[in-house]
Amino acid sequence: MPYIDAKLTGAVTPAQREVLKNELGRAIALMNKPESFLMIGFQDNYDLYFGGNKLEKGAYVSIAMLGEPDRERDEAMTAKVTEILQEQLDIPPKCVYVSYHGVRDWGWRGKLL
Repeated sequence: MPYIDAKLTGAVTPAQREVLKNELGRAIALMNKPESFLMIGFQDNYDLYFGGNKLEKGAYVSIAMLGEPDRERDEAMTAKVTEILQEQLDIPPKCVYVSYHGVRDWGWRGKLL
């Protein structure tokens, strides 16, 4: 039951959202999860600052999933997310930040998983 929340500095067209959704849907397999349980949220035109400076092109991606984080798996996912954002939105790798959040209790369909 992973959730990817992507905050992006620039405008993202519906066509770009579709490509990002599809690419992230394939990438979630790196975390041993199926796309059929993946939820994704995009927020574009988001102000991000680093070192006191506004990023012209940047992204903060938060990935939450049931269970504990795994460093090796998360490292592979970070590389893939960074690659996708660079290829699709021209965001430099140095401006892509990814965090992982293990969730012990996840509610879905009116009950905890």
